[in-house]
Amino acid sequence: MLIIKEVKQIRQKHKRMGTRKMYELLEPFLLEHSIKIGRDGLFDLLAANQMLVRKRKRRIQTTYSNHWLRKYPNLIKDFIPKGIEQLWVSDITYWKIKTGEHMYISLITDAYSRKIVGYNVASTMEAVESINALQMALSSLGDARPLQLTHHSDRGIQYCSSKYVKLLQDNGIKISMTENGDPLENAIAERVNGILKEEYLEHYEINNLDEAKKQLKKAIQLYNNERPHLSTSYITPNKVHSQKSLEHKRLWKNYYKKLNNFTQNYPVNLSQDLSNNL
Repeated sequence: MLIIKEVKQIRQKHKRMGTRKMYELLEPFLLEHSIKIGRDGLFDLLAANQMLVRKRKRRIQTTYSNHWLRKYPNLIKDFIPKGIEQLWVSDITYWKIKTGEHMYISLITDAYSRKIVGYNVASTMEAVESINALQMALSSLGDARPLQLTHHSDRGIQYCSSKYVKLLQDNGIKISMTENGDPLENAIAERVNGILKEEYLEHYEINNLDEAKKQLKKAIQLYNNERPHLSTSYITPNKVHSQKSLEHKRLWKNYYKKLNNFTQNYPVNLSQDLSNNL
């Protein structure tokens, strides 16, 4: 069937992309071939062919917060970014390679556009590796520095280290941290971790750090430039980030307030959803 063949081609790049995002990428193909099928129909078709994506559980603990270094309060409980470079979210995740070893990926994501602005992969979780990701993110700002930028992370020892904190403070960036072990306190960063690993990284046989660096760079380029997001009206992160005047509906889900009616209207759609919206 033509649709299944096209889905397989898309999955060659976006290995575990969800059906909602898949449908957005398929729309031009469906129109070109005069194929009428809705999103629910696509779900049924993929299910019948055993092609639906199943979620995986995290198994490795990458956060050590039981340390003596200073921990900072959570500044973003009621904060809704209205543009890029207002809120960066950071996290570290593991990546098991073919040899059985674990690589550790440090990511910094712009919460408004969902663009990964800084990253690093290493064989250890030393603070210097997270600092490398932060330096990349800072270099993306150029000479100009935003007047209001908050960096949010968990309370891991890497983010509380004196060098990491000093680099943030030297650039006038506010420091925000989670207050407990609830992943919803850093939901965007957690979700981006999952997307990169499940859709792009875990399907390749990587033998060493050099190969890991090359594959991570390729994965992030695909994520930033080609992957549509429900949370940004199916516009790619790089397009949202590069076109500051871009207008589309924004929804922002606030996990700190357990309300049934959680959506608000803004110029851009940034609904924060751990399972479906990113």
